[in-house]
Amino acid sequence: MDKTNDLRRKLFFLFIVTFICICFITVRTPWTYSSTPSPRGPPKTCPFLISEETITPLNNTRHLLVSAYMDHRVNGLDIRIIGIFRRDSIQPLYCRFCCAGYLSSTTTPATILQHSDNFGFPFVTTDVMCQIPQKCSATHVTLQTQPESFIVPNQIWLPLRNKKTDGGEEEKKFDFTVCISNLFGDYNNVLQFAQSLEMYRLLGVDRVVIYNTSCGPELDRLLHGYSQEGFVEMVPWPIDQHLKPSPGWLFSEHGGDLHYYGQLTTLNECIYRSMERSRYVLLNDIDEIIMPYQHNDLKALMKTLQEQHPKTGVFQIENHIFPKKHFDPTGRFRLPQWRNVPGVNILEHIYRENPKRNIYHPYKMIVQPRMVEQTSVHELLKTFGPVYRVPLEVCRIIHVRVALQGALKQEELNVDKRLWDFYDKMIPNVDKALRRAGLLSEEPQNWTYAQRNTSAA
Repeated sequence: MDKTNDLRRKLFFLFIVTFICICFITVRTPWTYSSTPSPRGPPKTCPFLISEETITPLNNTRHLLVSAYMDHRVNGLDIRIIGIFRRDSIQPLYCRFCCAGYLSSTTTPATILQHSDNFGFPFVTTDVMCQIPQKCSATHVTLQTQPESFIVPNQIWLPLRNKKTDGGEEEKKFDFTVCISNLFGDYNNVLQFAQSLEMYRLLGVDRVVIYNTSCGPELDRLLHGYSQEGFVEMVPWPIDQHLKPSPGWLFSEHGGDLHYYGQLTTLNECIYRSMERSRYVLLNDIDEIIMPYQHNDLKALMKTLQEQHPKTGVFQIENHIFPKKHFDPTGRFRLPQWRNVPGVNILEHIYRENPKRNIYHPYKMIVQPRMVEQTSVHELLKTFGPVYRVPLEVCRIIHVRVALQGALKQEELNVDKRLWDFYDKMIPNVDKALRRAGLLSEEPQNWTYAQRNTSAA
């Protein structure tokens, strides 16, 4: 009997324990087990580290990346990354995309296009092109040396620029942009810089893009004022922090890692930077002015040229040198307020060399940026349309610099006073810019212009 009661007690105890466990599980189930695993969504969010620099080292390589742009002009490819690559270290690369906040599940193989002009230097301007995966609304891109899907923690991403919102041709923000390649060293030609900028403003230029490694203190103050008003766009270019840039154009003569502090890279970058916002881009140095001789401004010039050559997107302009050692004998524009401003006064130099066309003669260019794929300094490397060489009587470059034909005497040169057609507006504008930068030694006197104009007539 005792054994029976003992068995009953054990069974009852077991029942109670089982009941309590069932109740506990039932109560816990809604917040512990009720949520079924959701279907696997897009991979981890991105981007992680976005480059805020104009020059970004590429992990596990000797290469540098500059910027990334949407570019559908080459069949089968969607983006173009502009970079500076070590020529003897080219390796397979793979693009990985950030697709509107999530990571693409696959990489796409990159097409690596070295520019043909390298002038013997170890590093060369290079385009890296990739296709965007289907159903990816790409916002950022990064390059990998392996096709694996994982991303290393310190992978740097570049934002994609020139993303169109529709298929139509957008109204351009600017008519004309001037691309000025690198400032470096202690370059401090303040007066000529200010005169050139104001001359371009009078000719109808909307924006001047300048890539700046370093310059003199007075020029830095001048450019700060232009940047504040929005006429000049200063792009930092710290190439000397990554490479040993050359101050010259030929490796065998000047040494270094890269041609002219990366001039070829900045010119190409500026074209793509301007592609969706500017109708035309002028590719020239700051001591060069692309000057119409039969039109009052660049807009009228290009209207005529484009009507005559509707399918042309590249216009070459012949370079003409005005030696800075020869001066206008009247001294008409030797203005007292510019006496202590460093630099060349281009209004004083009216004597022009005849180009020696039996040897190589350089040109600079006005281009429709969407018609350009790759450029060098004096000519295009790849274009999507014909090139037209503009007659010198229509337009030429006024290039005030050291004489190219130094043996020529002044009487053997041509007198060219085209700049004087703009002096009445250019001079007060230059004075205003110099005054803003605190660089005028004295206040300009209005009578100076009229008096000198009368005495030189």
